[in-house]
Amino acid sequence: MITAAVLATLALVCAVGAWRFTRARWTYRAPHVAIVLWQALGVTWGLAGTGALLSYALAPYGQGVLQGLRAFAVSALNGGYGPAEPYGLPRILALIVGLTALTVLIVVLLTAGVQTLRARHHHRALLALVSRDDPEVPGVRVVDHPGPAAYCVPGLRSQVVVSAGTLKLLSPAELTAVLAHESAHVRERHDLVLLPFAALRRALPWSRVVGRIQTEVGLLVEMAADDVARRYCSPRRLASALLRFGTAGAAPAPHGALGVSDSCAAVMARVERLVTPGPELPRRIRYSIVAFSMTLTASAPLLWLMPH
Repeated sequence: MITAAVLATLALVCAVGAWRFTRARWTYRAPHVAIVLWQALGVTWGLAGTGALLSYALAPYGQGVLQGLRAFAVSALNGGYGPAEPYGLPRILALIVGLTALTVLIVVLLTAGVQTLRARHHHRALLALVSRDDPEVPGVRVVDHPGPAAYCVPGLRSQVVVSAGTLKLLSPAELTAVLAHESAHVRERHDLVLLPFAALRRALPWSRVVGRIQTEVGLLVEMAADDVARRYCSPRRLASALLRFGTAGAAPAPHGALGVSDSCAAVMARVERLVTPGPELPRRIRYSIVAFSMTLTASAPLLWLMPH
């Protein structure tokens, strides 16, 4: 019972922390660190929430969650051994809800991943038919479309794609900045960062908090790519490119890709940050947040192993 109470408290702390975290603005000063903390909160909330239900339900077995699940499965299949005390209705309901929630989270995550992989495969096949190489932008696929568009298709065979309209719209310096931004998405595999939050949104489509979390993480991913890009180009050129895309009505990125199109508020937040950057978060604070995130992520799996 103590383990179940600790897991429930941990899940509640993560939920409240995530709600408060959506209002934080220090995250703009260290987007990479903030992304790590968001991932820790998400993973810990899922494992702690389901673990609390399963720990309470499996307490009669007197073992940890994982060993309790194994004992329950053996007992259910062949009656080899059962719990030390009879099951009551509250424990049965907790077991059903816990297993259902855990299954939904896993299935939704896998489904989102499979659908994304299929969309990328389909889009790569289309790009092979309709895109071309351009000596002015080596290594980039160009689509003959008059509107502005720039995005990347992540994966083992990653591609950066721009439209012919983008080549006409942007100056050479602005184009370099946009390509550096998209290359940052590819190198840092930001698609994998966004996938769990997209899956959580599928699982809880009615939750405003989850929707806001997904939006916030998406903005932080764009800011993280901006930080990488400005090592290779002028931040002001990237800011002006964002404004040009915004005023020209950039096409949204296809499913499974990461693109430069954002909401007006997100674009302005990125532009302001590029033009007038604030002070970086002190190194000791960044390291402390990363250490806390790692500890938080490890806490729920360890509690799953502890006896009830």
